Amino acid sequence: MKPRIIVTRRWPAVVERILAERFDTTLNAGDIPLTPTQLKAAFLNFDAILPTVSDKLPASVFPDGDVRTKLIANFGVGFSHIDLGASRQRGIAVTNTPGVLTDCTADIAMSLLLAVARRTGEGERQLRAGEWAGWCPTHMIGTKLSGKTLGIIGMGRIGKAVAKRAHFGFDMKIVFFNRSWVEDDQICAMAANQVPTIEDVLAQSDFVSLHCPGGAENRHLIDAPRIAAMKHAGFLINTARGDVVDQDALIDALENRVIAGAGLDVFAEEPLVPERLMQLENVVLLPHLGSATEETRVAMGMKAVENLTAFFDGRPMPDKVA
Repeated sequence: MKPRIIVTRRWPAVVERILAERFDTTLNAGDIPLTPTQLKAAFLNFDAILPTVSDKLPASVFPDGDVRTKLIANFGVGFSHIDLGASRQRGIAVTNTPGVLTDCTADIAMSLLLAVARRTGEGERQLRAGEWAGWCPTHMIGTKLSGKTLGIIGMGRIGKAVAKRAHFGFDMKIVFFNRSWVEDDQICAMAANQVPTIEDVLAQSDFVSLHCPGGAENRHLIDAPRIAAMKHAGFLINTARGDVVDQDALIDALENRVIAGAGLDVFAEEPLVPERLMQLENVVLLPHLGSATEETRVAMGMKAVENLTAFFDGRPMPDKVA
């Protein structure tokens, strides 16, 4: 008998076909997020649950007592939305999909950096509204990237990929903070400077890009005092997790021009985006597009397939996180 699995949202069609061939698969054809009640029922009725980063799996959705589920194969790198303590308590393994969305997420970070610096979102809105009066020397003046300093908080795969694009593509200087020491050929080639504190990054950088994991450990890592420590003409880019930034403090800072602007692909309570944030012109907002390319989303799905297959074959899972 094939293991019974449930996929909580629509996945790329090619991945869904493979899942349907290998497993007794329940798909979400309507792509409507499951309710907490439905998620709790899934633990009782399926051998594996395949959630996405938008599915909240706190301790409250894990049923008390015995559960049927033995694996949560997450579609995404981040797993702060899953209560790992609750999964361990019930003997449920958890996997993720690392290593395949690095380049695409780095591209989005650079897109945000360029867009907020050169005010392209404002420009397009003005043009589409029929408000452009023609070229003039003082129209919509932005900020140059070349020669500026990019600060990176979290120099993992994605942080390095962003640094590489910024340094070699735009001749930007790189400073970074990472909790562990980072020294390799990439860092040396970019002459990237690792500094001891986040405050050092904020003080030196014209642009600050966040590439650290979410969850309780990093919640509001960038808070009001740290935003105030940035350069007045600085820009904050977040493609990591929404809860890494104190969203209210950021909105206050943007409204009061404490910093020049921000580019955000993630938000504290997705898909909700505060109206105050949407009213601001000095912020570029994207609907969590970091990994949104056909190649990457298929690769993420295939990572989940590999983890599922290994688990039910009794082999070590390549991407086990708990």
